[in-house]
Amino acid sequence: MKESLDLKKQLESAGYLKIKMRKIKTQHFICRARINGAKAHLLIDTGASNSCMNLANKERFNLEKIGASFEASGAGEDKMKAAFSNNCKLQLGKYTIGVFTFMLLDMQHINNSLLAQNAKTIDGILGADFLTENKALIDYAHHYLWIRVP
Repeated sequence: MKESLDLKKQLESAGYLKIKMRKIKTQHFICRARINGAKAHLLIDTGASNSCMNLANKERFNLEKIGASFEASGAGEDKMKAAFSNNCKLQLGKYTIGVFTFMLLDMQHINNSLLAQNAKTIDGILGADFLTENKALIDYAHHYLWIRVP
């Protein structure tokens, strides 16, 4: 199935950026990114309220915890400690997106689940906050995430 050239032209003329996604063994989609210059793999998760990064990797990505920790919860998980990290320089594919705020939390349970299914681990999640703010469109057939950075 070939990508519709008309749709591609319309999105590009409207200022959308095309980010390649890759489907992993669990049928989730990830994209390549850089956080503060360090390479990262981010899971695209429309059901996650907040974009987050693995707290265990905060030094690797030079993420600073801002403010006090708080309790956060996800679908099917007990409450967990979380904090925010702002001023994170985000690059998706070849595009510099700008500065973004991520929630920092322990993602060991997510990565353990991925490993149990013979999939690679992730460094973070792009959630509904990012996807909404950037008017994201997901082309599942061709594995592209289209975003329009404000």
